[in-house]
Amino acid sequence: MAGSNLLEELCRFPCVRKYYAKVTTTRMPSAYISHGGGPCFFMEWDPPHEWDALREALASLLTLLPAKPRAILVISAHWESEVFEIESAVAPGLIYDYGGFPPHTYELTHPAPGDPALAAEIDGLLTKAGIDHRLHPNRGWDHGVFIPLKVMDPEARIPIVAMSVRGDLDPVAHLELGRALAPLRDQGVLILGSGFSFHNFATFGSPEAHVFDDWLQSVMTSDAQTRWNALADWEDAPTARNAHAREEHLIPLMVAAGAADDVPARRFFSGRVLNTPTSCWLFD
Repeated sequence: MAGSNLLEELCRFPCVRKYYAKVTTTRMPSAYISHGGGPCFFMEWDPPHEWDALREALASLLTLLPAKPRAILVISAHWESEVFEIESAVAPGLIYDYGGFPPHTYELTHPAPGDPALAAEIDGLLTKAGIDHRLHPNRGWDHGVFIPLKVMDPEARIPIVAMSVRGDLDPVAHLELGRALAPLRDQGVLILGSGFSFHNFATFGSPEAHVFDDWLQSVMTSDAQTRWNALADWEDAPTARNAHAREEHLIPLMVAAGAADDVPARRFFSGRVLNTPTSCWLFD
């Protein structure tokens, strides 16, 4: 067995992962993705190539990183809870939280391992930061987690920990959550906010859709303090509520941005989905 493959196999054991995280010097970015609609990447669509460009971008994300992540922490727009919750199971199941799609999309699998040791590390970081939270041992992964990860890591080799957004959708609380999670980046963990940069079913295809996307791009390429202040007051942005009638799909961006350094983000996907400008960013 090649050395890299041997290390990958050994890193399935929590004690080895924890040791390896201490000795590695590779720092991971944080990222925000638009994760698509339901199981869109794994079914026929009309028009047939509607999701191809976004899928290609998600499939390329790991190649944009400085190294393979030790694990991926996914903050999902599709999990809301009273306080932040952290999935801590060894092998979480899947939650097919979409309706009206072809039968085979309810048989999709993604048998990546969970990471209870990482969940415990997150527990410690949030306790130290005074952020209310709890571990959830058996919630499972919703489609905001397993659908994009199935595209990004089709071999299901990278451990995943899922985390909720808080039900009040307070942007500052989620920016602060990201700040508390930031040390994980130095331990080889990719912090991934999973949502959608435009998410209002009533206004997809609106001629005003580009206005909010342009605002987001301007904010993402600003310095960290400007970015923080703008995201904290995102409702004041032009056409904000046209883009997000309810902001659960935007809030994971706050976590990714809160975990970022004082460097501009880079947009690794900019395209049109459902005739609407859509974006994904990487915070190096």
